[in-house]
Amino acid sequence: MRAVFLSVKVEPGKLREVADAFGDLDICSEIYSTAGDYDLLAKIYVESFDDLADLVADKVQKIPHIRETKSVLTFRTYKEPTR
Repeated sequence: MRAVFLSVKVEPGKLREVADAFGDLDICSEIYSTAGDYDLLAKIYVESFDDLADLVADKVQKIPHIRETKSVLTFRTYKEPTR
């Protein structure tokens, strides 16, 4: 599995609605609100980058009130999170 971070710009006043829509898709392991250029950061796991392309085209882009997305692909894990 590959971790992908998806940054999302949301229309003003629609952050909670978009975050809830991501949660309803059950594709994200984590969803964060952020400050800066993007409003949300979603961590998604995919088997392949082709799966990512399908997921973005078939699910993410159909969520209303998303203005822009940016995918950050990962290659290697150096340290697993501790809890």
